[in-house]
Amino acid sequence: MRLQKQRTREVKGKEYFRWTVVIPPNEVESLGWKEGTELTSKAHGKRLVIEPDSPNPKDQS
Repeated sequence: MRLQKQRTREVKGKEYFRWTVVIPPNEVESLGWKEGTELTSKAHGKRLVIEPDSPNPKDQS
C-alpha cells in the first residue's frame, strides 16, 4: 500500500494537491469492492479506517 501526493492544479501561482491511497488489487477483491464504490474514512489517533458507505460492500453493483 502506498500514499501518493498529486498536484491537481495551479491557480495564480498557488499549487493545489490531493492525496491518494493505492490499495493492492488482491485486497480490493477480497473486500468485494468494485471500481466506483463510495468509501468513507475516519481518523482514529494515528490510524485511518476506510470502509464502504453501504453496510455490505458485496452488494455494490
